[in-house]
Amino acid sequence: MSNLRKTADMGGLAAARPIQKAVPLADALDRVLLHLSPVRDIEIVPISDARNRILAAPALAPIDLPRDDLAAMDGYAVRTIDLRPGSVVMPIVGTSVAGHPYNGRVGTGEAVRILTGAVLPAGCDRVVPQEQCDITGNNVKIDGAAIGKSNRRRSGEDVSIGETVFQTGHRLRDFDIVLAGALGIQSVRAFRQVRVGLFSSGDEVKPAGAVLERGQIWDVNRVLFASLLRALGCAVSDYGVIRDHPVVMEDALMRAARDCDLLVTTGRVSVGSEDHIRSVIGKRGVLEVWPLAIKPGKPIGFGDIDDCPIVALPGNPLAALVAFVAFARPVIAGLAGARVQLGGLMLPAGFARTKPRGVRQFLLANVVAGTDGASIIVPASRQSPSQISPLAAAQGLAVLPDDVEAVTIGKALEFVGFESLLL
Repeated sequence: MSNLRKTADMGGLAAARPIQKAVPLADALDRVLLHLSPVRDIEIVPISDARNRILAAPALAPIDLPRDDLAAMDGYAVRTIDLRPGSVVMPIVGTSVAGHPYNGRVGTGEAVRILTGAVLPAGCDRVVPQEQCDITGNNVKIDGAAIGKSNRRRSGEDVSIGETVFQTGHRLRDFDIVLAGALGIQSVRAFRQVRVGLFSSGDEVKPAGAVLERGQIWDVNRVLFASLLRALGCAVSDYGVIRDHPVVMEDALMRAARDCDLLVTTGRVSVGSEDHIRSVIGKRGVLEVWPLAIKPGKPIGFGDIDDCPIVALPGNPLAALVAFVAFARPVIAGLAGARVQLGGLMLPAGFARTKPRGVRQFLLANVVAGTDGASIIVPASRQSPSQISPLAAAQGLAVLPDDVEAVTIGKALEFVGFESLLL
C-alpha cells in the first residue's frame, strides 16, 4: 500500500526540478505531511516488546494503583477516631507487612504494627510513625496531640481504574513500560512499525573496516541513522552503500521500495546536482531537492520511487543529522501515526549571536552551569558540518528560530540533547 496520497496538485512534488529559493522548514513539512498516509496496520504487542511503539488505541488502567490503601512509613495502623489530646494506650492486635497483610478488622482502641508498603488493615485510616510511639509489652502508647499526616497511600491515588493512561499515538518510553507493568497491562494495540530502508551513496564511501584506497572514507552515517531510526520505533533494513552506477542504484532502490514504507539515503544530494540518484528516482517517481532554510543541512530531497516515499539527506554527518532532526523525524512521526513529536528543553542562551532572518540555525552545543549555577547553553567551538570530532564533543543541538536575527544572552532556546534522540 502506498504511503503517499496522490492528488492533482502535489504541492511541488510532481516534477523533479530543483527549487532555487530556500524553502522555510515549516512550509516544506506542510507540503510533505499533507501527502503522507500513516501506517494503519495494527498489531497486538507484548508490553515487554513495546518500547518505542506507537499506540493504535488508548491504554486504560485495568485496576486502581495502588490497589489497596497502603502504609507510607513504618509505624502503627490505627483509627483516627480513637485518638485524642494526650496519651492513649492501645493493644497491638497484629502485624501487617508487604505481601502479608493483617486480615482481621481493627476494633475500637486497637492498633496493628505495620511496615512501609503494607496494606492498611480494614477499619484503619492512619499510620502513626514509630518515632511517635512508646511500646510496652504488647501495647503502644501514642500522644494524640502529636499526630500529623495520615501517612496513608490511598487506593487509586496514583492511577484510577478505567483512567486513560496513554492516548492513541503515544510513543511508549521505558518508564511508560514500567507504569504499564505496575498496572498489569500485558499487551497493547500498536501500529505496525514503519519499515525504513537505509542507504548510503557514493563510490568514496566504504563500509566500516573495509580497506580504503586514496580518497575513500568509512561510512558513519548508516551507523548513526540506524540507531536514530530504531529509537523512533522503526524497523530498519540496512541496504549498505549504493555504488554510483544507474543500473545498480535503480535495482537496489526498486527492491527496497517493494518492502519498505520509507527509504532514507545519505549523500549525493544537492541543488543542481547531476548525481545518478536523482535521475534514477526520476525514472520511477520523483525526487525534488529543496534548499531548506536551515543551517547546516539545507539540501534535502523528498519524493517517491514506485510509490514509496524517500528522504535524501546530505552526506556530511552534522548536516545529515540536522536534516534528520529537523525534517526526517517529523516525516517518520507522520508515517508512524505518532500523536506528538519529540521536543527539546528550553534553556537560556549563554552566548550572543547574529543570524539571517528566515533561517533556522542549529549549533552544536553543550549545557553548562552559568555564574549563578543555573544551566545555560553554550555553542561548541567548532561547527564544521564535515568534521566528526565536534559531534563527539557536543551534548546536543541549540536551535535558533527562523524569525530571530539576534540571539542575546539569556534568551530561551530549544536544546535537543543527543541522548534524548536515542531514548
